[in-house]
Amino acid sequence: MNIRVGFGYDVHQFAPSRELWLGGVKIEHPVGLLGHSDADVLIHALCDALLGAANLRDIGYHFPDSAAEFKNIDSKILLKETMLLLRSNGFEFGNADCTICTEEPKINPHIQAMQLCLAEVMACSPDQISIKATTSEKMGFVGRKEGIVTYATVLIYMV
Repeated sequence: MNIRVGFGYDVHQFAPSRELWLGGVKIEHPVGLLGHSDADVLIHALCDALLGAANLRDIGYHFPDSAAEFKNIDSKILLKETMLLLRSNGFEFGNADCTICTEEPKINPHIQAMQLCLAEVMACSPDQISIKATTSEKMGFVGRKEGIVTYATVLIYMV
């Protein structure tokens, strides 16, 4: 069996007058994340991990932030397109292990909703998507509550 592992990383800074989207779920918070799209930092890391595992470059290559068509786009659309690209190249999704690093908001109450949302978009089972949360112990830009970092590791396999 031809299996591959991919790693994704993304970071966005907090910004006023923006909605906060994580894992395809809108989270009530006084500030959102700054970005060309909806700035869903979890989905962006997941897309990068999937594309990297398949050796299909990265999210910026396929969905450049210089393209008007992606301005304020729902990142679930980018993930759906990434899954189509992955499958059209003969790969299937095995699992993902994702970590969200932020001091606030608290992520734990939203994890199940994120898993269900991502599973629907990715056409897989929610138990294939692990989402964990941590803080940076008040260190660095995450600790100063300036933004959110996410990491994603995925396993894919050739069908």
